[in-house]
Amino acid sequence: MQQGVLSVADADAAVSYGPGLRWGVMGPSLQWHVGGGAGGIQHFMEHLMGPLTGMMKALGTPDITEDLKRSVAEGVLEQAAGKSVQQLAREENEALVGLLALRAKAAGADQSHAKPENNGARARIFFLDLSGGRVLTAYPDGSGLKTIVNEGRKLPDGLTVDVAAGHIYWTNMGNPKANDGSILRSDLDGGNMTTIVPPGGTFTPKQIVFDRASGKLYWSDREGMRVMRCNKDGSGIETLVRTGRTEVDRLHARNWCVGIAVDAVNGKLYWTQKGGDNAGEGRIFRANIEMPPGDSADWRSDIELLYDNLPEPIDLELDAVNGTLYWTDRGDPPRGNTVNRGPVDPEPRYRAVPEIVFDHLMEGIGLALDLEGGLMFVTDLGGSVYCANLDGSDRRTLLVAQGNLSGIAYVGRNGHNH
Repeated sequence: MQQGVLSVADADAAVSYGPGLRWGVMGPSLQWHVGGGAGGIQHFMEHLMGPLTGMMKALGTPDITEDLKRSVAEGVLEQAAGKSVQQLAREENEALVGLLALRAKAAGADQSHAKPENNGARARIFFLDLSGGRVLTAYPDGSGLKTIVNEGRKLPDGLTVDVAAGHIYWTNMGNPKANDGSILRSDLDGGNMTTIVPPGGTFTPKQIVFDRASGKLYWSDREGMRVMRCNKDGSGIETLVRTGRTEVDRLHARNWCVGIAVDAVNGKLYWTQKGGDNAGEGRIFRANIEMPPGDSADWRSDIELLYDNLPEPIDLELDAVNGTLYWTDRGDPPRGNTVNRGPVDPEPRYRAVPEIVFDHLMEGIGLALDLEGGLMFVTDLGGSVYCANLDGSDRRTLLVAQGNLSGIAYVGRNGHNH
């Protein structure tokens, strides 16, 4: 407040409707345990405390020693008293629902505007819990949350929807060292689940996109070092781009393909290669969907480098009408743990400085755009789902402590989806 960053009212609202809600049910240390997903406090300390520490630097430099992390973890487990992370999360959410209902009643709040309707059909978001092996869905305001698929720890990562056929597709990474990745399909309610690309048909599949124009699925294969596609029944698997072949190549994260976006109108394909952890090696590429004559997946003459020296670009989304790419980045702050955007045809000076439109994520992963509504939906491994305008304004936290979240898809009222 002294620095003019926020007002007294802003600070009170942030605490009252942010951590204050959850602190009224469960203390922050035990919430770290829930936020760690199936791995609990140990996973949080090992994988999420680093980004959190980076965020703390604006408030001072914490001295997070191994002894301190161990002491906090022990205290949290003692406080949990043998309850599982899932049990704690369920108890917390039940209490929160009651608390929010009381606050809404006291304020006379009318939240009906937050549930868009179209002849009785509401828009929805679908997203994945990596650690729990779940597919979840909710309305775009975060209400109506339910789990529609619970298949165990197979590390689901990417998600896409074919609204016309009533199908959801998602990738399962499997064991990143075992070449046992797969792609599954279910109905929109989670029923009739089937495997369309069996284990080993792809190495470590990540983000996946359904292209309605061609009826094909496109995905990035991380340890497989490939960009791939197939028909929506899983047949006709093709490799469009290959960035390496050998075990030595596989050790270099610069070769790992992660995010993907398809521009069917202009015949273009976009993908990210993340690079090493916080190594500043991340890149975004573009090529034609159809391979030039005489070229191969190992050597393509049409590949363009659009952005480089990025912290760790992950999932991609495309606004083809406005010629803008959006992507999550899970590297360290200030440029990482963000959502970025930039033109699809950047001038050289933009390659190193894309616009940051959303920050302070806890290892940002999933991204979906509602272009008609001018909104973005974002997930992070910290377990939260966020919503904001495309320029990052009007940022809202829709859900928290839902596990370790990865891919997300948006389905609009008119059946438009990302």
